[in-house]
Formats: sequence, structure tokens, C-alpha cells
Amino acid sequence: MQVLDAQFVATATVHSGLPAPAFAEVAFAGRSNVGKSSLINKILSRRKLVRTSQTPGCTRGLSIFRARLRFGDDQEGVLDLVDLPGFGYAKRSKVERRSWGPMVEGFLTERAGLRAVVSIFDVRRGPEEDDLELLAFLQEHGVVSIPVATKIDKLPASKRKPALLALAGPLRKRPIGFSSVTGDGVEELWRVIQRVAGLG
Repeated sequence: MQVLDAQFVATATVHSGLPAPAFAEVAFAGRSNVGKSSLINKILSRRKLVRTSQTPGCTRGLSIFRARLRFGDDQEGVLDLVDLPGFGYAKRSKVERRSWGPMVEGFLTERAGLRAVVSIFDVRRGPEEDDLELLAFLQEHGVVSIPVATKIDKLPASKRKPALLALAGPLRKRPIGFSSVTGDGVEELWRVIQRVAGLG
């Protein structure tokens, strides 16, 4: 997969405030500080397209990024990536955190262009209660989930495969091991996204 171009499209604090879907969409969700923004930047081959921060919980709205892609035998396609607010960060106000629920749930259940959700968590901590609740929600509403375990480079090489296999139980599928530092998992994640988004 080659990213020919990637650009910011729109952001909104209510899902109805986004432009109508023009292309297939894949959303990215996870607890704050699991490396969600870094992951999106990495797969788009961009350093600063998606804002990253040392302060967890900075993504407060729904943001769309559009990628023009080349794959297969010189085929091209367009995909929209949607960055969802990080969840589970206690320092945001209770009112603000409650507002994320309807915004995200509305997007996940009503967005016609949505094809899948990349569910992201830190491989060292595994899926937490919020992560499992999200996966259950996606399953209940028939939304495809793609579990990704980030920061795989933080584990010794000998422990990476066993760690991913151990997570397959609670997740009911083996997660993709990913590192925004080394690039591990980029090609595998793109293969899955390409398939679920119907590209090619």
C-alpha cells in the first residue's frame, strides 16, 4: 500500500456536524495515551498530520483525514480515516466525558460510510474494561473491529508473539502487533483495512 496523499478534511463535536460520507471510512478508537495519533500518522506516512500530545485526552472531536492510496496493480482508491476521542482519561471534566458517549455512539451506529473500527490498546497493559466495553458495543451493533496492540517495540522480541497470542483470548481474535517507532504492523494493518473497506 502506498499513500499518495493525505489531508485533513473536517472535525466536529457532534457526528451530525461532519460532512456526509463520500468514501469508505475506518475509525480509530482507544484509551488516551495508547498511541492512536502516532499510529494514524505512521500508516499515512506523515509525521504531523494528526496532532499528537504528551497530554492524554487532547482529541475531543471527531476528525476525518482523507488518504489517496495506490495498491495492487497500480490501482488507486480513496479512504477516510476518522480519529475518535480517546476515552478513560480522568482529568477531563465529567460533563465533557459524558458528551463523548453520545457523540461517539451516534457516529458508530449511524454513520453510513463506516466499514470498521480499529480498536487500539497498549500491548503491555492489554485491553482494559473500557476497551472490552467498546468491543462488545461494536459486536452488538454489527461493526467490524480490528484490534491493534501498540508499542510492541517496548517488549523484548522473544515476548512479542506470546503476548499477542495471550491477548487473543479476551479479544476473541489475535490483535495486530504495532509500533509507530519501528513500523511493525503497518503492512498487516493496511491489508486488513483494504479488505474490510472494499478497496481493490
